[in-house]
Amino acid sequence: MSEEQTVVLGVTGGIAAYKAADLASKLVQSGITVKTIMTYSAAEFITPLTFRNLTGQPVVMDMFDLESEYSVEHVALAEAADVVVIAPATANIIAKIACGIADDSLTCTILATEAPVVVAPSMNDNMYKNPITQENIEKLKTRGFIIVEPEFGRLASGKIGQGRLADLEKIIEVVKATLDNKR
Repeated sequence: MSEEQTVVLGVTGGIAAYKAADLASKLVQSGITVKTIMTYSAAEFITPLTFRNLTGQPVVMDMFDLESEYSVEHVALAEAADVVVIAPATANIIAKIACGIADDSLTCTILATEAPVVVAPSMNDNMYKNPITQENIEKLKTRGFIIVEPEFGRLASGKIGQGRLADLEKIIEVVKATLDNKR
């Protein structure tokens, strides 16, 4: 990649949040600038310090942080993004985005960006199969969001079902293809 490209990584509060650290690291290793936005629920699973150390960039959680290097975070990050990636994307964040709810840094950034948005769902299989979640995912697809479907396998509950975060290499492949298509 010759020109610097920026991925805004949205991390939400699911058990797969720890995998987002590896995703961030791999994107940085491939020459992509990664700026992370975490929901407060995500910070219950993994710390902002992890992402700051892996990306060399500050982590945004609070829309109203006056000490932030971003003037108005959600607008600054929305404009900086070549691609926004939400991994893991919980049923909650998918529903909020599908309904246009903007009540935190991540959802405001998504509404403010003109960049493509890649959504990688991860949740309990019953939550994923729920007709409401499926309807919300379809709304996102209709609006041009790129969905990286979750995988079938062992879930945090110990059940086997569809809901595991997609393989990181698959997510990276989709992100790089989306970046290439923007050129």
